[in-house]
Amino acid sequence: MAPSVLVVCLGNICRSPMGEAVLTHVGKERGLDLTVDSAGTSRYHIGEDPDDRTIAACRKHNVPIQHAARQVTEEDFRRFTHILAADEANLHSLEQKKPRNATAEVRLWGSYLDNKPIADPYYGGTRDFEECYQQCVKLSNAFLDEVVGK
Repeated sequence: MAPSVLVVCLGNICRSPMGEAVLTHVGKERGLDLTVDSAGTSRYHIGEDPDDRTIAACRKHNVPIQHAARQVTEEDFRRFTHILAADEANLHSLEQKKPRNATAEVRLWGSYLDNKPIADPYYGGTRDFEECYQQCVKLSNAFLDEVVGK
């Protein structure tokens, strides 16, 4: 069974929708049929499109992206096999929200590679979004190598 993955950051407009798009793209390149979504631990941007700079970084690399921001729900902990947090603060929030009957493995996405968090590029510029993109590519490959195999 292919993994189903929820990528999580704070507002679900920068890191997590980019991670969702990149992981989906890398999975397709590997011939995998993945279910990938993203969400935020906060309610700040519910219903909004990804940040324009997130969209631009994905388009630059020909990675399709389309998402409306949403908040993590209790059902997500049963619906997905893996929930990947962008950083320690979001991992902590997820652990607080995780219901007793959760079946998803909840981890820091960076734990599949180097334990580094994905820095929030929101207050940065184009370079920060490009770095976020490159990190999402590396983390997508590391995650799939471990979970599905090389």
